[in-house]
Amino acid sequence: MKLFDVYPLFDINIVKGKGCHVWDDKGQEYLDLYGGHAVISIGHCHPHYIEKMNNQLHLLGFYSNSVINKLQQELAERLGHISGYDDYQLFLVNSGAEANENALKLASFHNGRTRILSAEKAFHGRTSLAVEATDNPKIIAPINANQHTTYLPLNDLAAWEAELAKGDVCACIIECIQGVGGIHLATPEFAQGLLAACRKYGTTLICDEIQCGYGRSGKFFAHQWLGIRPDIITVAKGIGNGFPMSGVLISPEFKPTYGQLGTTFGGNHLACTAALAVLDVFEEEHLVENARDVGDYFIQQLKLLQASEPHITEIRGRGLMIGVVLDVPQKDLRTKLIHEQHCFTGAASSNILRLLPPLVLSRADVDDFIYRFRKVLHSL
Repeated sequence: MKLFDVYPLFDINIVKGKGCHVWDDKGQEYLDLYGGHAVISIGHCHPHYIEKMNNQLHLLGFYSNSVINKLQQELAERLGHISGYDDYQLFLVNSGAEANENALKLASFHNGRTRILSAEKAFHGRTSLAVEATDNPKIIAPINANQHTTYLPLNDLAAWEAELAKGDVCACIIECIQGVGGIHLATPEFAQGLLAACRKYGTTLICDEIQCGYGRSGKFFAHQWLGIRPDIITVAKGIGNGFPMSGVLISPEFKPTYGQLGTTFGGNHLACTAALAVLDVFEEEHLVENARDVGDYFIQQLKLLQASEPHITEIRGRGLMIGVVLDVPQKDLRTKLIHEQHCFTGAASSNILRLLPPLVLSRADVDDFIYRFRKVLHSL
């Protein structure tokens, strides 16, 4: 058997990681400014994370959701406290797409409707409803194209209000900082107006915080920059620092019933241990604050670089979620960064470099990247 060939791969075999660095099987070190699609939050192979996971494996890796799991209860309490959502409820699953599936399903249970409003350029996952809410026809199979979703421009409040006024919208789902879509930020005016309109017309507001949340923006959730409290919040990626895990934070207005939602693996003992270890490090190393401080410095340094480098046309982002807009294809630049400067970055569209480093990134790491990035720009 061979692998189903759906990933265009760099010819590099990464075998080791530490902090913001990874190494290939030839011993070459790389600066990691992408964190495996924003997954690595507390750095590769953090010693506290390793210790906690190892200890739990010696006790119990998995048992089903048919019995009490006090690790789930501890995670719910701690996540509620650190995020400012003590009064919300937590449902644990395994991936970002699964979190969004359950969020949309719950919204439909709540108001009995079926229509979704999503933003142009949105990405919410690759399965069923999540992919239908994703604005990319190339990954929506005919079986998923069920005309549930209307795509509207981010920040065009009038357009969203006009659709909501029809009275048939189940949920609005937004990324407060779009990732795959190009690091576009929702404005406070849009977010607050959208929440008010959702309240007026009985529609559920879902904030997809899978990439922009969990401290990456410099607040625990990106929507907290916008002055709103959505009905449902989805999280994944950084929650487990690489261990597959996700969650749905649910307003107390939603009343659960037995069997309404379910999962085999979600919230298992090892997954909860990973998430608790991440929160330990968040608190002990002040990683949300670090994302804000180092992120501000990073954006400042990139804007200084932009002033002398005509290939950079715009810097977007907040915290450690940054987009560098170029006047050249990002593919050429990323290839040079990887093979010549040994630095991993991401991309959005054809001309945007996407930077999603671990939240332990330091100012020295930023300076190192700027030095490597400048050398590549000069070689174009």
